[in-house]
Amino acid sequence: MKDNLKQLNEIINGIKDVDKQTIIAADRRITSLAKPLKSLGKLEEMSIKLSGITGKIKNNITKKMVIIMCSDNGVVEEGVASAPQSVTLAQAINFTKGLTGVAVLAKANNTELMVIDVGINCDFSHPDIINRKIRKATYNIAKGPAMSYEEAVQAMLVGIEAVKNAKNMGYEILGVGEMGIGNTSTSSAILSALTDVNVEDVVGRGGGITHETFKWKKEVVRNAIKINQPDKNDPIDVISKVGGFDIAAMAGVFLGAAYYKIPVVIDGFISAVSALIAFRLNSKTRDYMFTSHDSRELGFKVAMEELRLSPILNLDMALGEGSGCPLAFSIIDSACAVINNMATFEEAEINDSYLDELKEMDKL
Repeated sequence: MKDNLKQLNEIINGIKDVDKQTIIAADRRITSLAKPLKSLGKLEEMSIKLSGITGKIKNNITKKMVIIMCSDNGVVEEGVASAPQSVTLAQAINFTKGLTGVAVLAKANNTELMVIDVGINCDFSHPDIINRKIRKATYNIAKGPAMSYEEAVQAMLVGIEAVKNAKNMGYEILGVGEMGIGNTSTSSAILSALTDVNVEDVVGRGGGITHETFKWKKEVVRNAIKINQPDKNDPIDVISKVGGFDIAAMAGVFLGAAYYKIPVVIDGFISAVSALIAFRLNSKTRDYMFTSHDSRELGFKVAMEELRLSPILNLDMALGEGSGCPLAFSIIDSACAVINNMATFEEAEINDSYLDELKEMDKL
C-alpha cells in the first residue's frame, strides 16, 4: 500500500505547468493571422492551449487513442440501471470488434481504442482487452465502501500506466471513456460528495430508466453518501467509498496525461467526474484537458462548472464509452490547421494597422 501510494503521490506532485512562453508565442501568431481578431473562437483557444502542452507553436496530431476503462459496480444490486450487468462484458468485447458507438466513431476519425478490464465481474481472457482487473466488481455502495483505499490507488495507477504505454507507442492525444453498468450512480455519488451539490442536481437517468427507478436511484445515491461518509477533501477517499474501479482508473489517465504532457479529451458525464477528481488532486491537470460534447446527463454541467471548462460540441449525446472524443479530435485537428497553415497579414500582403486599436482593447 505504502509503495503504491508513494508512487501515485510522486506522479501527482510531479505534474508540471504548461509552457507559458510557448502559449504567448502561439497567441502572438494567432493574432497575426489574416482574419478579424478572435474570429475563429474556440479553434484559436484550442490551438494555443495545445501549444502550451507540447511546447510547439505548430502541431500535427496523427496518432489518436481513446482509453476505455471497463468495470462492474456492485450498486446494480439496487436496481438502479436499465441494462443487466452482463452488458459490461459484452460491450467490452464489442469495442474490440468495432461494433460499438465509440468504435464506429473512432474508425471514422482515424482513432485507435485501448480497452482495459479493471473490474469486469467474471473471469475471462481476450487478446485485445488488457487485463488489469483489481477484482471482480466493486462492492455495493448502498451497503458500504465500494473498495479499499489501496484498491482505489491501484486502479488510478492502472490509468497512469495506460498513458505511459500509449506515449511509448507514439500516441499524441488521448480520450477517456468507460464501460460499466451502474456507473452513472457511482459518478453522481462522487460528484455530490466532492461538491456538496444536492443529489437531485447531479443524478440523471443514465442509460434510460422509469420514473420510479429514477426516484429510487436518487435515494440510493443519497443513502450511499450518508452511510459511507466520504471525505470531500480527499478525492481518493471519495472514490474508495462511493466510486468505481473504472472511474478511479480514468482519473489516473487524466493525471498521467498531465504528467507525461499529452493532451487529453473529456467525453461525457463519467469522464468529466474522473477529470474533476484529477483536478482536485492537482489543479494543473486542467491545462492538459480538452472537452468534447455537452452531455445530457444532469450532473455534467456541475462538473464543467467545477472544472471551469466548456464543451466544444453540443450533439445531444449521452452514450458514454468515450464516444465524444474522436469527434473532438477532428475539431482539434482543425485548430491545428488554423495555426499551422493560415497566412499572416504580412504573408497575405495586408496592412493590419487598422486593428491596432482593437488589439490594445483586447489587452485590457
